[in-house]
Amino acid sequence: MNFADLGLSKPLLDAIELQGYTEPSPIQAKAIPHVIAGRDVMAAAQTGTGKTAGFTLPILHRLSNTPKPSGKGNQARALVLTPTRELAAQVAASVETYGQNLKIKTAVVFGGVKINPQMQKLRGGVDVLIATPGRLLDLHNQNAVQFDQLEVLVLDEADRMLDMGFIHDIRRIIKMLPKKRQNLLFSATFSNDIRQLAKTIVHDPIEVSVSPANSTVDSVQQSLIAVEKTDKTNVLTRLIVENDWFQVLVFSRTKHGANRLVKQLLAKGVEASAIHGNKSQGARTKALAEFKAGKVRVLVATDIAARGIDIDQLPHVINFDLPQVAEDYVHRIGRTGRAGATGEAISLVSHDEFKLLVAIERLIKKEVPRKHLDGYQPLNDLPGSKGDFRDVKPKKPKKPRSSVGNSSNGKPSGRAKENARSDGGGAQRSRKKRSSNSKPQSNSATPSRAGRNARRAKATKRVTSNRSSNTVG
Repeated sequence: MNFADLGLSKPLLDAIELQGYTEPSPIQAKAIPHVIAGRDVMAAAQTGTGKTAGFTLPILHRLSNTPKPSGKGNQARALVLTPTRELAAQVAASVETYGQNLKIKTAVVFGGVKINPQMQKLRGGVDVLIATPGRLLDLHNQNAVQFDQLEVLVLDEADRMLDMGFIHDIRRIIKMLPKKRQNLLFSATFSNDIRQLAKTIVHDPIEVSVSPANSTVDSVQQSLIAVEKTDKTNVLTRLIVENDWFQVLVFSRTKHGANRLVKQLLAKGVEASAIHGNKSQGARTKALAEFKAGKVRVLVATDIAARGIDIDQLPHVINFDLPQVAEDYVHRIGRTGRAGATGEAISLVSHDEFKLLVAIERLIKKEVPRKHLDGYQPLNDLPGSKGDFRDVKPKKPKKPRSSVGNSSNGKPSGRAKENARSDGGGAQRSRKKRSSNSKPQSNSATPSRAGRNARRAKATKRVTSNRSSNTVG
């Protein structure tokens, strides 16, 4: 199959040929015909398999073959939402590349930069608008963009958009859009919860998948090195220097951890830069450009900032920290081995990360090969996975056991409450009763009390007799 078989227009085919592509990837071959037909699509495929072109090409085909709606205003015909600025820029580059032979106006908007230039780009309307949710809401609140003529909505990296804090912004944006529209959700992974949530956005969707859920690309050679946490920086430096690596993408779990690692690498003579959410857009763009140009040897990134990093022939990905969310492992190592190229993904794993490792191996349904580095043998080695890759379902909470006098919801029934009130003494009285029952019972008073009573009776008798003798008859 070639691109002409998908029904794309001649200007698009010429642009594709200019990029050197002859055959569509599996996700493109399956998704593009449905998108051209106007169906809602949920597409899942491994990172690096051409998902971006899977929706940009048919959208450009649709917009170029349908008349532009009449009317003025800052309207957008197609809206692409992305979770990060880098991914937004990547999608915009794809639209410009494949739409170079079409009269298509494109704009990309995201936070971290001045809003006024973006408002000016939106004047008169655009055909394709690529945006991050927060900046899009800001622009809409200032009447800089309208969606009365919107035809297509795309959620790129849909799982992340809906899963990590974007859900509220997405719902606000959905309310602003016309109900009659085409919805496209593209992502590397779709958890069951996210899949159900996504179905509230799409209408009678076609689900397209070209690989098992949450699988990794076979062209990526995966391995892990068991190491103490305190030795991770030394191990990373040794791998880079001894193997003479260039263009190494390193993942850190936190922003502060990324900054700290960059300082440590620079101190050891390794050129490095960090890219994360606390960096300004200018700093992020500069760091990424220098990394692509080979001026920076190591780029340390967090998970969110790394979405959209698309570097041809990126050879090495290092997980300095394992991700808290197992699905992020798939996205991380998907930065290498893209478009059929080979790549290597190495994870530095300490003993306290073993549970995270188990979750990852259950997700990808295979064991990551263990290795050791001479001179850095960990004190506590990592156990094997034992081949147990079954999905673990969360345990249901146990129901409280019902007892006499208790209702089905675990609370005292009305009869039990009534008995408690009529008892009048409660548990304390019961304890007193038990304690009194434990003592020997007797109908007479104790010996000490009997003696006192006898002495008191004799004294009373004497007083009475004395009074009687002294009485005048």
